[in-house]
This record gives sequence, C-alpha cells and structure tokens, in this order.
Amino acid sequence: MASRTLAKFVCSKVQSNLIRPNLACRPKFFASAAPAASSNYEYIKVDKAGANQNVGLITLNRPKALNALCDGLMTEVAKAIDTFEVDKSVGAIVITGSEKAFAAGADIKEMQNNTYAQNLSGNFLSHWNRVAEATKPVIAAVNGYALGGGCELAMMCDIIYAGEKAKFGQPEILIGTIPGAGGTQRLPRYVGKSKAMEIALTGDQITAQEAEKMGLVSKIFPADKLLDEAVKLGEKIAKNSPLIVAMCKESVNTAFETTLREGLHFEKRTFHGTFATKDRKEGMTAFIEKRAPKFIGE
Repeated sequence: MASRTLAKFVCSKVQSNLIRPNLACRPKFFASAAPAASSNYEYIKVDKAGANQNVGLITLNRPKALNALCDGLMTEVAKAIDTFEVDKSVGAIVITGSEKAFAAGADIKEMQNNTYAQNLSGNFLSHWNRVAEATKPVIAAVNGYALGGGCELAMMCDIIYAGEKAKFGQPEILIGTIPGAGGTQRLPRYVGKSKAMEIALTGDQITAQEAEKMGLVSKIFPADKLLDEAVKLGEKIAKNSPLIVAMCKESVNTAFETTLREGLHFEKRTFHGTFATKDRKEGMTAFIEKRAPKFIGE
C-alpha cells in the first residue's frame, strides 16, 4: 500500500513533488459513451491490443504521481476488468504503467487521516481485490517501481513480466503500517516465508533479476520490449478455448487455497468436466486430424 510519499521516502531518485494538493482522486462514472473507451476514465487508459484485438489493455495513467493507487484509480481498474470480462472478443488482459513506474504505491495522502473505525466499517481497500477475482487471465507488465500497493497489484495478476530495471517492494513498515492489499499473504506464496519476511520487515526493494530468481516474476525483457511481449503472451493464451482457460486458471488458483489432496480432487473433477464441453471435443479432434482447432467457448 505504499504511496507517492512512501515512494519518495524509499526511492532516492523519485521526484520530490509526488503529492500535490490538486491531484484529487475520486471515482467518476460516465453513463453514455462505450464502456471500454479510454475517454470514460480519468486515471487509466483502456484499449485493446494484439493483431486480432483480443487482448484487453489497462494502462495506469497518473504520471505526475508515479501511478499512485488511489480509490478512483482502483475503482476504474475494476470497471475496466468488468468490461473485459463480458467482452467475448477478449481472451486475456494486460495491466501496465509507465516506463518509470508501474505503480509507486497507494495514495498515502488519501488515507493519512483514516481511523480504525472508518477502515473497519467501510471495509477499506476491499474492492481492490477485483483484479484477483477476474476469470480471464491477467498479465502484469511491470516497468520501473512496483512498490507497496503497486507490488500488491502486480501479485493480484496471474503472470508478471518485468522490465530490466523494475523494482519491487513492500515498504509499508517504514511508515508505521503493514501491507493491506495482499502483500503479507501473496508474497509468501510467491517467494516463500523467509524472503517474504525479509522484504516486508525491512522495506527493502528487490530488482527484477532478484524477483525472477525468487519466482515472483516469470520473465524479464528490455523496458521498450516489455509491453509487446506481455501482449504476445496474452495473444497466445487467447488462442485457446476461453472456457477451458478459465477452468485451468481456477484449478491453478485452487492449489493456493487447499491441501494437496483437496486440490488434486478439484483438478480431477475439473478435468472430467472439460469432457462436457464442445471445445474439449474440438481440441482433441483437431489434434487427431492434424489441424488447428476452432474453439467457440462452449
């Protein structure tokens, strides 16, 4: 949940004017224009990418704040996810930021005066989890800083690709709090207890290379190639049956929520369930006939 201020605190090269009083960040809703158009959003850009326009693209767009995650931005991200989820032409989603920052953290100025009672009664940050709840695969393309909330947002995604100079971290401890959007829960599942404890208790940043070695990042690319590679991955996934992709994603995620025995049972039943779909029959038939399958999502 680190912020523009926290990013400044832990990043010596980050601009000194990260929090500005005129950067009000509240959700805005639009009723008329097409829901996927970027003009519908204030804090993000939304588009489709790929040769077949089958990859949803969400670009965090608060450059003066290093893409600090405020309530308005995360509400818009959730809205964009909702839109892509019902768009049958979209097979995967990519979330990215700028070359300088994926997201330098949460907006500390926005939450500075919150009280425990307010946080509890309003279930503060609960809607941030929408990215993790997406049924379609979500890929994080991380350049620059992914600190606090930015690191947590990346971990909500299913796959993380990183630029060579990306930096990850959970520096909330440095301002007297702890991660509140999954940092203490998802990070150990990615990198193990010892590494997660070291990162969370010191607030230290880790490089993209360290993150890849730990298993947090899947692959590393030059900064100017990162987004293209993330979109290519999305296109590759989108070629498969959207129904089977969703089932496979759910099965992998179940591994983090259950015992091995329960997970194996869930996997087996899901595998059995694929035999009730037209796409499973088409996939196997196409394989035997040595041709490309034509999936219909049924």
